[in-house]
Amino acid sequence: MTTTAADQEASEDGRSGGDGGSGAGDGAGGADRGTDRRRRRRRVLRWSATVLSLVILGGAGAGFLYYRHLNANIKSDDLNLADAKDAAPETKANAAGQKPLNILLIGSDARNTAENQKLGGARDTFNGVPLADVQMLLHVSADRSNMSVVSMPRDTLLDIPKCTDPDTGKVYPALTREITNSSLGRGGPGCTVATWEKLTDIHIDHFMMIDFAGVVSMADAIGGVPVCVDANVHSHTSDGKGSGLKLEKGTHEIKGKQALQWLRTRYGFEDDTDLARAKAQHMYMNSMVRQLRSEAKLSNPNSLRRLAEAATKAITVDDGLDSIKKMYDLATELQKVPTERITMTTMPNRYDTVQTGRVVPTDDAEKLFRLVREDIALDGKDTAKATASPSPTTPADPAAADDEIAVQVHNGTYTDALGAARGRAAAVTQLLVGKGFAQALADTSPATSEKTTVIRYPSADLQGDAQRVAKVLGIPASQVKKSTDVSGVTLFVGADWRSGSAYEAPEQDDKTPESAQTMNAADTSQCMHVDPAYTW
Repeated sequence: MTTTAADQEASEDGRSGGDGGSGAGDGAGGADRGTDRRRRRRRVLRWSATVLSLVILGGAGAGFLYYRHLNANIKSDDLNLADAKDAAPETKANAAGQKPLNILLIGSDARNTAENQKLGGARDTFNGVPLADVQMLLHVSADRSNMSVVSMPRDTLLDIPKCTDPDTGKVYPALTREITNSSLGRGGPGCTVATWEKLTDIHIDHFMMIDFAGVVSMADAIGGVPVCVDANVHSHTSDGKGSGLKLEKGTHEIKGKQALQWLRTRYGFEDDTDLARAKAQHMYMNSMVRQLRSEAKLSNPNSLRRLAEAATKAITVDDGLDSIKKMYDLATELQKVPTERITMTTMPNRYDTVQTGRVVPTDDAEKLFRLVREDIALDGKDTAKATASPSPTTPADPAAADDEIAVQVHNGTYTDALGAARGRAAAVTQLLVGKGFAQALADTSPATSEKTTVIRYPSADLQGDAQRVAKVLGIPASQVKKSTDVSGVTLFVGADWRSGSAYEAPEQDDKTPESAQTMNAADTSQCMHVDPAYTW
């Protein structure tokens, strides 16, 4: 439900202001306390000056701003609109009691205002259903040593869970093989969050959403952000497609409408696909991070005021970020990550064989999501963490007694080279029965192909049961996955367990797949390749 946070922290603001009647008779002590209160108030005001520069991956400086005024600018909405059974489990803290942070960044193509219509074009879509054309999952490690960003192409086909609009109560039924950007129009950003959780099984703590006008106002407030093209480029086609971006070869500082054009450019960069657009967005974000963390001008109170004003007006956040104090607390955590430990990636994908122009996640995408779930740095520098065995997430419901857990066992040992190992479903079923799982049942359907043994479960209430089966058989927690493709706890005996009664877990490969196209935020050599068809 959309709200503002005008009065949420009025009492705190009141405590920091005014001298009160008792201070008048306290002499020097009262004056000192008054000075202390004014200092505290200045510190609170300085928070608001750095909020957005920090929230969008870091910033610097301080300034005097109206705390309550900025709170009133903030718009908020519900975090997750799916049923509880479709939500990813809460992230488990590490041994030091620290938890990672997962924040979904959403760019909306809404044409719901005259300004958005002018910037976005497509007059026939004015005030239509908004689409989440930019989606980036920002993961901050539990120890705050590194940050990973995973972009999902807007043309990705995936399953969208049932979502309920918090304002109208309208229920949007679950969909299969639907384009991901349509999730935003199914009740709001909370449905986009729910879609990510369903796909990745990663618990998302917060979201931030911005529209066309917000990007322009933010880019103006930040000032010029350097970007590079390796040739003259004009993103424009004879039939009117393209962002309109026009730049000469080399490096340019872009802001305002030109920054929006850069972020929207598809026709003109590399292969003219959404994948190239994601790469350009990563370059812009990396450059912005470096700019915000190094620019001396952001210590100027007027610059900071413009930035904070633009930030609080431009973005919509979840209810967990609906005040300056909450955003400041988050920003403080983000600021701890060094620029050189920020890694940008794109979800590995391939073109769909049925729907032209659409993509689907690959096995490498699941590997990338696993690395994020297990808090493994994508830059490969967390060697100690990467070799540690991840702890399973705490299930919403504890496991039932072994003899009450229903397990279906499926033969997934088929390979092109060896065919299927006959009788594996029955053999592993007997193994489970012998270990006390009296309700284990062999699936008699033809063998399928699973490279790695995996246990799947359909909903959060069965997670504990699935983890219990895995523990008894010695199957790693990372091979226990939620999936609506099964109706109960299902063990798929993979090609890595074709014989024997003891499962030997494969050596875990924790290297970020090359198909994720990693990009480091400290790399200043980045330059977009221009499609020769769009040079001038």
